Amino acid sequence: MVQVNLFGPVDSILGAQVGIGDVLVVEAVLLVLVVGNFLTRKLAHNRHKAQAEEGAEAITRFLPHEAMNVVLLLFAFYYVTASYHGGFITSMFVVGLVLTDFFEFEARKAEARRGVDLQAPKGALAAATFTLAYVAYQTLFFVIEGPISAVI
Repeated sequence: MVQVNLFGPVDSILGAQVGIGDVLVVEAVLLVLVVGNFLTRKLAHNRHKAQAEEGAEAITRFLPHEAMNVVLLLFAFYYVTASYHGGFITSMFVVGLVLTDFFEFEARKAEARRGVDLQAPKGALAAATFTLAYVAYQTLFFVIEGPISAVI
């Protein structure tokens, strides 16, 4: 892999390899962020359900989840500089996840206006699952590298 030194000291930290396999620090951080995104999504949905009882206008965005989306987006874009192919695909998944989150929030407000029970954000959960699957594949590939190499 070509070592890029675009961001100086940041590259020496995030672009470095973890002791296990060829895993980059930024890949491990992305995996933790995507799992954390599921946690903040659950907390946001619980909060939205509680707010919906007060009316549609009471539903507000959950700041920790929005911050998690921004941080996830920044790390995904940084990952493009560390590993072009994996970073580009990851960033596309994350952009799709953030866009889906935006529209799912509006859907929850529309459900509250109609007076129906709030559904789980199924589209955002699907986008997050695809993101988790790809980031886990990129990060944990060393686990299945032997059997895959034997087949291919």
